[in-house]
Amino acid sequence: MLQILSITAPIFILISIGYLAARNALVSPEQVTGMGRFVVTLALPALVMKALLERPLHEVFDRNYLLAYGLGSLAVFVLGFLFARLLRRESTSGSAITAMGMSISNSGFIGYPIVAMVVGEKAAVGLALGILVENLLMLPLGLMLAEAGVQQGGGLRAVLFGTLKRLASNPIIIALSLGLLLALLDVRLPAVPLRVVDMLAQATAPIALFVIGASLVGLKAGGMVGDVLQVSFGKLILHPLAVLLMFTLIPVQDPVLRMAGVLFACSPMMSIYPIIGQRFGQAGRCAAALLGATVLSFLTISSFIGLLGAH
Repeated sequence: MLQILSITAPIFILISIGYLAARNALVSPEQVTGMGRFVVTLALPALVMKALLERPLHEVFDRNYLLAYGLGSLAVFVLGFLFARLLRRESTSGSAITAMGMSISNSGFIGYPIVAMVVGEKAAVGLALGILVENLLMLPLGLMLAEAGVQQGGGLRAVLFGTLKRLASNPIIIALSLGLLLALLDVRLPAVPLRVVDMLAQATAPIALFVIGASLVGLKAGGMVGDVLQVSFGKLILHPLAVLLMFTLIPVQDPVLRMAGVLFACSPMMSIYPIIGQRFGQAGRCAAALLGATVLSFLTISSFIGLLGAH
């Protein structure tokens, strides 16, 4: 148990430092926003590009990993949507938001720092593959279903094109596409720009964790305990179990990469979850779920690390 805590404790200590710094006004909301923007627009894209360029493409692109992680995430999304729609009688939009909370991980801000401490360099490969699944399958699916619940007629087509447009301008997707192109052409960056990319990539984990902690200030879960526990159970328990099952049915040769995939699925939902929920009148519920899942993930991630024998 102490070995597991030696892995997870530094992660959540950094999150706590971010929370305390923001709560005591050592950093302003604007500064936190700026740090978060730095991670999303520079550090994470550099990390993804580094993962694609530092080894041959055939060692990075794993079709079985993409299939297993994608199917596991999709299965939990469908279960979450049906649970919310049929049993809780939520609207189509509300059901889509619930399903997204259960099936899309915070891979960059929480997943990567944790997985990197457990499996090392392979975490960047898992991150790059997971970003493909999350940004090209899960997020567009969730957004289209959510928008379909509030729009009529040609609205769905507009949502589809709007989603594709946003994806095309996403810095992480741009870095992913550029990295894949350079890897396909077998082009290697010169020493100086490669060193810059490496320095930016190394900044990802600590700043991302600090931002997550600072972003939790002001979030409240009161009065929504039932919703928080249901979404958290889907995200922190069902999602990693579904991915683990799919890795059993669709074998990935590299056991370290399999472990990385399960641990990425263990992460709480994406940090922009409340922002997405706000568009559909779900901001408070999504913020409460993000707060609850982030706190509970300390226990569940530690448990899955022990289950996987990663210590």
